Amino acid sequence: MFPDGFFGDWIYVEGEAEVLSLPEAMEPLVDYYRRINGEADDWDDYRAGMERERRVVLRITPTRAGPDRQG
Repeated sequence: MFPDGFFGDWIYVEGEAEVLSLPEAMEPLVDYYRRINGEADDWDDYRAGMERERRVVLRITPTRAGPDRQG
């Protein structure tokens, strides 16, 4: 059950998750940025930020998604 403070549209995804840590995550992070924002002003700065923030990539292979009912 969602708390009363939750609002907005939502979905759920079930599946197997894989966590990619740096350095393996760097090129998928760059690819993600390019797809959303285009080219960065400074890719070296972007990469340094990803390392500083210890970013990861979470890949989920969906086996089920919903909602499959309303209510």
